[in-house]
Amino acid sequence: MNKTPISEQELHAYADGRLEAARRAQVEAWLDDRPELRQAVAEWRIQNERLHGAFDPVLGEAVPARLMAAARPSPALPLRMAAAVAWLTIGGLLGFLLRGQLSPAPAASASLPRQAALAHAVFSPEVRHPVEVGAAEAAHLVAWLSKRLGAELKPPQLAEQGFELVGGRLLSGEAGPVAQFMYQDGRGQRLTLYVRRDAQTAAETSFRYAQEDGIGVFYWLDGRFGYALSGEINKPELLRVATAVYRQLNP
Repeated sequence: MNKTPISEQELHAYADGRLEAARRAQVEAWLDDRPELRQAVAEWRIQNERLHGAFDPVLGEAVPARLMAAARPSPALPLRMAAAVAWLTIGGLLGFLLRGQLSPAPAASASLPRQAALAHAVFSPEVRHPVEVGAAEAAHLVAWLSKRLGAELKPPQLAEQGFELVGGRLLSGEAGPVAQFMYQDGRGQRLTLYVRRDAQTAAETSFRYAQEDGIGVFYWLDGRFGYALSGEINKPELLRVATAVYRQLNP
């Protein structure tokens, strides 16, 4: 086995799918014991997908003639000034290509499905350490997470929907502690329920759906909490389970 340390450059190459098979397997084994780094790599992948989705379509667009003309500095300009003109023109070209592609930072509710999907992508594939506290210690798990989030949590029972509680873990969110509960069906398919406490009380509780890098997420706000159910299953099935979760949390 190659004992060469895993560098940050290799982690980026792994996230981009540019490592050869043998080294990729070594990196995956190395990441098994480093969940924080695995989470970072998963975030890089989602970021890459978003960048490609946002900017790939504009790469083939024609650049306006007025901008191309500006890229040709006059022969009379000194070399240093000509370089400055070229750099300013590059900025203009980038501005043209990126027009309409950038938007203000998402609201707290918009970040909920992204963070939930990221946490699902990181921990649902884990074989040895999918959760910090298993379902056998459910009472301890609930008491611990409730204390950290500052409110009583009640992980839903989803046996009727075909899913059993695997356990849960504490995560670090944008505004404080986050609870993640994991469920699994008889085929090994996993769902995760992401629960975070938001700074503002929400007025709406309607379901919203998002898809992040192939992971479906139904999410909603309820009072001062945000909930997101994530899984790699079809939308109707995920909605069926999400509805059961909501009803149990709001009897």
